[in-house]
Amino acid sequence: MTELRRDPETAAALARLYDVDLLDDPGDIDLYRALAARTGGPVLELAAGSGRVTVPLAEDGYEVTAVDIDSAMLARLQRRLEEAAKAEPRVRDRVHTVEADLIGLELPSGPLFGLVILALNSILLLDSREAQGAALETMARHLAPGGVAVVDVWLPAAHELARYDGRLSLEYVRQDAETGMVVAKTASAEHEATRGRVVLTAIYDESEQGGPVRRWVRLDHLRLLGVEELTEMAEAAGLDVEVLAGSYDLDPIVDHDERAILVARRRGRTGPASLL
Repeated sequence: MTELRRDPETAAALARLYDVDLLDDPGDIDLYRALAARTGGPVLELAAGSGRVTVPLAEDGYEVTAVDIDSAMLARLQRRLEEAAKAEPRVRDRVHTVEADLIGLELPSGPLFGLVILALNSILLLDSREAQGAALETMARHLAPGGVAVVDVWLPAAHELARYDGRLSLEYVRQDAETGMVVAKTASAEHEATRGRVVLTAIYDESEQGGPVRRWVRLDHLRLLGVEELTEMAEAAGLDVEVLAGSYDLDPIVDHDERAILVARRRGRTGPASLL
């Protein structure tokens, strides 16, 4: 993953606005809680961001290592952790954060993790097949015997991609409870068909009612990844795919599903016969 070079103020603002984006819960936390319960800890979350997944797992009693390249995101994770620790002080000691690129990651503790998570399209932010494959290799490398890797990937339909022509549209108007600011998000998507990518531009305008507007812009390049390619990468990384689902309930994937949830074990490792 390319190292982020935003100035600290912009990085902090975009990390905060990422949490505003996710006020609408994607609905995936119960999946990771269930997989943690079935595999046991400890847990490794790659591209952990602001702790949306890490902190609930720590609250459930699991030791979690959270890796992210963005220091501003990890700062928000720590803030979320401190809030959780007000109710249960021990939760703070269950989380270890690592600021690092997940590509080529070698944690000194070795392959100790029962569950390794790459959630909510994070793999799509890696800009090449090689980088995406390397992410799966990182997951496999850190799995303990019987451990499980889980990857969540967006699958845009052809008719959706046809509409991604760069036009701007209003995505939402929300209040950021943290700052009290009103946030208006305008976004555009452009499909680069020859490169298999979607360029996402998000423009956040925030202000107090009637006050001056501050604008923040985030640009992401997503390398799209289909089910077959994802499976091939997982197998090349030394993972045996056990489940390919189309929902967070792990229903079997079918045509027109908007997500692919891959659950796999490191090859040659043993574990429970079924995750379902």
